[in-house]
Amino acid sequence: MDTLRGFGDLGLGSRLKRISEFMMRETQLVYDEFNIDFDPYLFAVFKIIENNKGVNNNDIKNSLNTSQPAVTQTLNKLLKKGLIKITEDKNDKRKKKIQLSNKGKKLVTDITPVWESIEFTIKRYTKITSNSLVEHLNILENKFEEERFSKAIINHINMNAKIKLIEIISYKNEYAPHFYEFNIEWLQKYFYVEPYDEEVLSNPEKYIINKGGFVFFAKLNNNIVGTVALMPTKDGLFELTKMAVSPKYRGFKIGQKLMQHCISFAKNKGLESLILYSSRKLENAIYIYRKYGFVEIPVEKNSPYERSDIKMVLKL
Repeated sequence: MDTLRGFGDLGLGSRLKRISEFMMRETQLVYDEFNIDFDPYLFAVFKIIENNKGVNNNDIKNSLNTSQPAVTQTLNKLLKKGLIKITEDKNDKRKKKIQLSNKGKKLVTDITPVWESIEFTIKRYTKITSNSLVEHLNILENKFEEERFSKAIINHINMNAKIKLIEIISYKNEYAPHFYEFNIEWLQKYFYVEPYDEEVLSNPEKYIINKGGFVFFAKLNNNIVGTVALMPTKDGLFELTKMAVSPKYRGFKIGQKLMQHCISFAKNKGLESLILYSSRKLENAIYIYRKYGFVEIPVEKNSPYERSDIKMVLKL
């Protein structure tokens, strides 16, 4: 029996400390796996120094709301590792300016992909619905037991490296089942399958290819991991649509690779614009569309999708 869990709310402080120490140990295992000489306990101070052109002890202390001895101890460790340098402030020689050394700047380059995978994994583990913080921690620790935190991060880092090998290929009839399966799974997860979806997804050649449209697939080694289509509309435009990624490969920006390919392809074809339909509940997707230059326009009354409450256009 887990005694701390048995204490309920009274054991909250101890639970948080245990989880914090566990995550620090697991993060250290990740650094060791990739031969990165860094201590996760130094992260906060190091990150503050990285984000600023020059800070002093007091700036760091106030930013972290911690004690001066704690800051000094961390700075000494960073100095010993050669990751920072301390110089006199040109405007006030009584003050010391703390910056990253060349070694520290190189570490940032090496460690940033690892931090990105750590952040992604933390978000995945902590996306929990619960009625209390204690219940939240119970679920989180159960997840840690199901899949080791360090292993999940390492797998994500290794997969990110493989993703660079992805190639975007054009439609082949043999890949049509992936076009259907990926999209149906996505629709069932976030919405529901409308009759129009079922018809188009079941007959991509009839509704897309034979009408002058295009279907693309993301291929990793011999596996199809994602798909997207440029579908002609009645107005003579092309709709960016039917984008879906295999559940196993989500979180690796494959959708963005597919979208980039469609945009480049459309420009090379001399298309003037692309449109898309989406739903405001897909906040991350809308953010990415805006990032690539799509802007909102009115949704017509006879929109082909019942779920769509936002229409966007990208001028090429």
